[in-house]
Amino acid sequence: MIQADADLSRLDRAIVNAFQGGFPVVGRPFEPAAAALRERGVDVSAADLCERVRTLDEEGVLSRFGALVNAEEIGGTATLVAMHAPPERFDEVAEQVNAHREVAHNYEREHPHLNMWFVVSVADESRVEEVLGDIEAETGQATYNMPKRREFHVGAKFLLDGPISDGDLDLSHLGPDVEPTDARALTPDERDLVMEIQGGLPITETPYADVAEAVGQDPAWVVETIKRFNLEGKVRRVGVIPNHYALGYSENGMTVWNVPDDLVMEVGPEIASLDFVTHCYRRPRHEGVWPYNFFAMTHGRSEAESEARIEQVREVMSDYWDVGDDDWDTLFSTRILKKTGIRLDERAEANTK
Repeated sequence: MIQADADLSRLDRAIVNAFQGGFPVVGRPFEPAAAALRERGVDVSAADLCERVRTLDEEGVLSRFGALVNAEEIGGTATLVAMHAPPERFDEVAEQVNAHREVAHNYEREHPHLNMWFVVSVADESRVEEVLGDIEAETGQATYNMPKRREFHVGAKFLLDGPISDGDLDLSHLGPDVEPTDARALTPDERDLVMEIQGGLPITETPYADVAEAVGQDPAWVVETIKRFNLEGKVRRVGVIPNHYALGYSENGMTVWNVPDDLVMEVGPEIASLDFVTHCYRRPRHEGVWPYNFFAMTHGRSEAESEARIEQVREVMSDYWDVGDDDWDTLFSTRILKKTGIRLDERAEANTK
């Protein structure tokens, strides 16, 4: 198990390991959360646990605390796009791409041709083509749209040496009994709730009541709705969201594979089951430019660790077909060019009935 670069106490490590998902959705959630830690040998009160989560957030060890909203289930769409930015114009092209508010994330990645990778998030799927057309006109460079064809796994967990190192504490069963619905659209009240929680929950002993006050709702409704959203997939998980760089996970390797089409549905779940694979998708190829149809994201604390994990992915792939040197590649990120997060305002608004 790994040691974090951050100077974390035993309690800090327990918090990071225990609550990356499955945090209780109840009126006073830090009480059962602290009780669960005490059962695992970590002596802490609800008040002290809340205070420590707040401090970790303020210090940047956590990116935030709260509900991780699943943007695709809220409305609109997001797509991954690659392009070539000539080295002598790289910064200029990055500024032109980043100037589009629809561009949420943008990374420089190691690749001889496709060295810029960004995410476009829009309320209306038809807007993707328009945004990419504008970017091509402004930069003079072709864009390669790689929308998600199949999601096999999304769920990064960055575990540390210390208590609950398996990350197996799950308190999501606590709280009211709710029934998921098949409603795709949001009500105006649900839209307002999504807007309020998308950046995180207040780090207080009564976070859901504080959210309820902000949106003018009853606390019980907020608790029930967030728990229902969790069951419906509109919320992926509730808990702490670590800053993986602060925990020492500095290497971000996007492995890409040219998997035979008739094997993708077999290979996907196997790669997704590897605990160090944080994202796993099927995406389209682009003939003559991009031969890969399968993406698996890994993170490591060093390039050597990342390479070892990538080799494990290759070994699993090799169980299904004869993987040649030209059948895969790894694109390490070398620079974050933009990272604003996917803002859901327009997407939620467009999906509100």
